[in-house]
Amino acid sequence: MAVMKYGALAGEAKTFDVRQFGARGDGRALDTVAINQAVAACSQAGGGVVRLSPGRYLSGTIHLKSNVTLALDAGATLVGTADLDQYQHFRPSGEPESRWLRWHRALVLADGAENVAMVGPGTIDGANVFDPRGEEKMRGPHAVLLGHCRGVVIRDLAIRDAANYAILFEGTDGVEIRHVRITGGYDGIHFRGWPGRPCRDVLIADCVLQTGDDCIAGRYWHNTRITGCTLNSSCNCVRLIGPATGLVIEKCRLDGPGLFPHRTSKRRATLAGLNLQPGAWDPTRGMLDDVRITDVTIRNTSTAFHFTLKPGNSAGRILVERVSAAGVYLAASSVESWAETPFEDVVFRDVEVEYIGGGTEDQANRPVKPPGTEARPLPAWGFYLRHVKRATLEDVRLRLAKDDRRPVLLAEQVDHLVLQRVSFPPIAGVEPLRLREVKRFQRRE
Repeated sequence: MAVMKYGALAGEAKTFDVRQFGARGDGRALDTVAINQAVAACSQAGGGVVRLSPGRYLSGTIHLKSNVTLALDAGATLVGTADLDQYQHFRPSGEPESRWLRWHRALVLADGAENVAMVGPGTIDGANVFDPRGEEKMRGPHAVLLGHCRGVVIRDLAIRDAANYAILFEGTDGVEIRHVRITGGYDGIHFRGWPGRPCRDVLIADCVLQTGDDCIAGRYWHNTRITGCTLNSSCNCVRLIGPATGLVIEKCRLDGPGLFPHRTSKRRATLAGLNLQPGAWDPTRGMLDDVRITDVTIRNTSTAFHFTLKPGNSAGRILVERVSAAGVYLAASSVESWAETPFEDVVFRDVEVEYIGGGTEDQANRPVKPPGTEARPLPAWGFYLRHVKRATLEDVRLRLAKDDRRPVLLAEQVDHLVLQRVSFPPIAGVEPLRLREVKRFQRRE
């Protein structure tokens, strides 16, 4: 992963203190010009560190440039101004500027930069800047936006109350986000590429995200690793809305209810733990493949796993291993393709899920409708499988807090279904397995 060696940079590079360029840091005077002058001087000198010493720096858009580290000392806070005219925007490739001018504004903005960093232990405060002309007639600038960049480190930093996403990057490669704490706001970390141009080589490690909207979201990813993170959301903990290849989610804790409310609905209930749904929001043709989810704990979510495909999308290999979920309050775990092509090979191994239960016989007989953007109740309480080439449940333990009149598993249009050492509570008068158009079924104890 081609990212800057922050330790070497901090020890050897020249430092530019923003106060030497006229920044006040008193939380009242606007420091935008002074900070940008420090960044420009640092860039012209070949790179280095732009330092914010303790204080509150009120600012509009800061333009981060190649080979520059923005370093916030302990006690230093970069605060977004409420003056919306002080923000500039990024324009994605091939998009009309009129569509994106307001939505792509940011407090810290990098466009086409290489080898850049933002480091703490200070804080970026988006100040919940309200924009009546923004998305949902309320969203303001993102806290951090990186477009067309390469080699990015964001480390040991706190980001709070982002007026839109805390960190957004598009068409950007070689990103390391480590030991970052994000609280409040909308999406925590959202990154997206485009058809034929994914975001490549992204590491999100040892972060704590407590967000009102999705913790981690996006589309068109290649070689992404999310490890050692704690995710708390009033929406989805992880939501993939487009293709991804080489995705690893490991050693994470995903839980609800949300500590910070969803800004639009005021909801605190957490939706899906893992919501992989290419094409759910808009057509995003491409492949979901080489996905590995291991050593994850999920608590108090609407569903543990919501894996769906819409027309134009396809999926190869997905492995879910050593995952424990409890307090699942709404929907069965689902793997369901509504596309022309099936999920090729999905394995759940050493997985334990406890559901609230309480489903009725009437719910068991309801037809399954195509999913929207969120998980919904299903006519099975444990697993729902649809249009899957091969599905394997091995060492899977399913539990109920309350009896449920639905079958534990409903499988439709599955070529090969393997259940090996799958346990669940028997419910008198309820047939546990409902199989429709399952070509080959193997059950092993």
